[in-house]
Amino acid sequence: MASKIVVVTGASAGVGRAVVRAFAARGWSVGLIARGQAGLEGARREVVSHGARALVLQADVADAAAMDRAADRVMAEWGRIDLWINAAMATVLAPVSQVTPDEFRRVTEVTYLGQVFGTQAALRHMRRQGCGTILSVGSALAYRGIPLQAPYCGAKFATRGFFDSLRTELLHEKSRIRVTEVHLPAVNTPQFDWARSKMPQRAQPVPPIHTPQPVAEAIYQAAMDAPREVWLAASAVKAILGDAALPAVVDRVLASEGYDGQQTNEPATDRPDNLFHPLDVSIDYGAEGRFGDKARGSVTTWHPGRMRAAAALVIGGVAFAAVRILTRPTQRRRFSHRDYR
Repeated sequence: MASKIVVVTGASAGVGRAVVRAFAARGWSVGLIARGQAGLEGARREVVSHGARALVLQADVADAAAMDRAADRVMAEWGRIDLWINAAMATVLAPVSQVTPDEFRRVTEVTYLGQVFGTQAALRHMRRQGCGTILSVGSALAYRGIPLQAPYCGAKFATRGFFDSLRTELLHEKSRIRVTEVHLPAVNTPQFDWARSKMPQRAQPVPPIHTPQPVAEAIYQAAMDAPREVWLAASAVKAILGDAALPAVVDRVLASEGYDGQQTNEPATDRPDNLFHPLDVSIDYGAEGRFGDKARGSVTTWHPGRMRAAAALVIGGVAFAAVRILTRPTQRRRFSHRDYR
């Protein structure tokens, strides 16, 4: 594995930073893409501490040309890209009526177009190589929108649609390039201390909350296996399947509980945020946020492809049995006068 090359966007903090640790611990060479100087340097030190190679690529994922330059530099330094992981994101926590057009645009550019531009940059080189894997770090909110996060949910929905389209194109081309998506639950990251928020109380992830490192380990495994998609944690599965089965009921539950569930009891204070400018210029925030005492130290992995296959087998079995019963020849008994004695 020492010769493998991975590029991670959003590498300076949060889930992206935890992913960097997971790959560096296995000897992968890691290209680090993010805006924040201190976070990138911290990530570089962690990679080197594992005896692996690190390449700092300071860039904004919303800049397509910058993504192309970053990919070109990885190729110039290391000769190929085996794996590209899109983990960068941005959000605004506020009702739709309070989100400005510029804020909607910025969240979309980072959270959606950042994945598009990163993927396009990786594809240029992977097509020449003839192989490679692209992994999208998604969310249960790519399937189910929640209140106060419309810009983020919209961007995640768009990302899932983009990867559906790309996957079919690669299949049409009979390409060996693999595409996989990992949809996350709530994770304890610094996001909730530096995301722009207009809520009256301090922001929090919707419980249950999970620690970043087990999530990163699941992402590593998904990158190795490259299933169509992976759902992490029962909470994500419930949100996705619940919305598929009873969307109107989920609407009402979220209308009732979605506001309080994303806020603590502490009043919000004025603070800077990272929407347009990075906060980790002088401070390395790392992977973990302030909810460590509430976070779960493990995460379950669900493969929806297998779940759908199992459901299809059950439904198919029931349908087959029903057809057999309905098409079974009717056996008529011949009665004689003796039967009536």
